[in-house]
Amino acid sequence: MSTVLITGANRGLGLEFCRQYAEQGWDVLACCRNPEQAGELTQLVSHNSAVRVFKMDVSDRKMIGILAEDLVEFTIDLIIANAGVYGDRRGHEFGNLDYADWINTLETNVMGVVKVIEAFMPGLKRSQKPRIAVLSSQMGSIEDNSSGGSFLYRSSKAALNATMKSLSIDLKSDDIAVLVFHPGWVKTDMGGTQALIDAKTSVTGMIKQISHVEMSQTGQFVKYDGTQLPW
Repeated sequence: MSTVLITGANRGLGLEFCRQYAEQGWDVLACCRNPEQAGELTQLVSHNSAVRVFKMDVSDRKMIGILAEDLVEFTIDLIIANAGVYGDRRGHEFGNLDYADWINTLETNVMGVVKVIEAFMPGLKRSQKPRIAVLSSQMGSIEDNSSGGSFLYRSSKAALNATMKSLSIDLKSDDIAVLVFHPGWVKTDMGGTQALIDAKTSVTGMIKQISHVEMSQTGQFVKYDGTQLPW
C-alpha cells in the first residue's frame, strides 16, 4: 500500500487530496496546524481508518523535525506540499508594506516546504517510486505577471518555483520526481467564491498528473490539467 504525506490537510485542496487518496486505498498522513479545529478532516478520519492526522505547523521548523523523527520508520511514496498563505493584505500595498508579514509568508510558502521535504527525505528514499508535488501558483510566474501587486504572495511563489527547480535537479540521481503545480483558480477560502473550478476538479487533475509523472518531466511547472506554464 502506498503512503502520501499531505500538508495543510484540514481544508480546501489539502482536504480534497486526503479524501481522494484515501478513496484510492492509500495510507494518508494528514498534517495540519490545528487538528483539534479540523472538523471536516476529523469527520473524514471517522469514516476511513487509512487517514491519520498529525499536528504540524510548516512555519515551525522544530515541529517539522520532531514529527519526522516520530514517523522515521514510515516509507513515504509521495509528499504533497500544499500548506501556504497569501500574506498580502488590503492597505499594505507598496508604500506601506508589512515586512513582518512578508517574512512570515516566505517562511511558510518557501522555507516550510523545503524543510518538510528535507525532514522526510529518509522515508521518501525508501519508496520504489518517490514523488514530490508542490502547490505553487501561476502568480509565481514572472513571465505571466501583467497586473503587478501582491508582492508577498508573488515573490514567495516565484522563490518556491526556483527552489523546486533546483531540487528537481539535485534529486535526479535518487530518481525522485518533483512537480510544481498551479492548481487553477479554485473555490477555496483563499480562492474565493468567484473562482472558476472546485477543489475536486483541481485535485483530480493533479492526481492524474502525479500518477503518470516520469523522471523526464521532473522540475516542470504545470497546471492541474498538465498544461506547461512559463517560469
